[in-house]
Amino acid sequence: MEPPIPLRLLAKPNPSAKAELAVAAVRNADVLVVRPGDAYIWISRNDLPYREQCPGRPGPFMEGLMAWVYLLLAGVFEVIWASTMKHSDGFTKLTPTIITIITMIISFGLLSVAMKSLPLGTAYAIWTGIGAVGAFCVGIFILGEAATLFRIASVALIILGLVGLKVSTP
Repeated sequence: MEPPIPLRLLAKPNPSAKAELAVAAVRNADVLVVRPGDAYIWISRNDLPYREQCPGRPGPFMEGLMAWVYLLLAGVFEVIWASTMKHSDGFTKLTPTIITIITMIISFGLLSVAMKSLPLGTAYAIWTGIGAVGAFCVGIFILGEAATLFRIASVALIILGLVGLKVSTP
């Protein structure tokens, strides 16, 4: 049975190929695969490896690096929304409340993009850790909270845990 037209040819037929694909063509979300001597086989685009699904996307190294950048930015926006929530006085002041809501949405959005490539536990722990350490620093340097030795040592342990998660994540 002939596949419906239009098809976009992804690879030229290779009569000497035995194991590799000789012809592959795309129809909407499906891929036509023809191997030498085989019949036509339709497979879903979702069955292909991610790089073959999205040609032109960055390689695994850049995708992994960008996930960490998105996670860092998500943590920064978490610090912003936490500090503006403090200034909103229980959401009674309009401007800090609006800033809190907008930066929450940005923070959660960036976290969700980072979680596409990073493990759940690592991404969430680092996101909350960045927020905790950042809020601690805002509290000390902007709000004038106490900087006791025990508080600083506790935050140092959080940072040590974050570094450990980063180092142990592939």
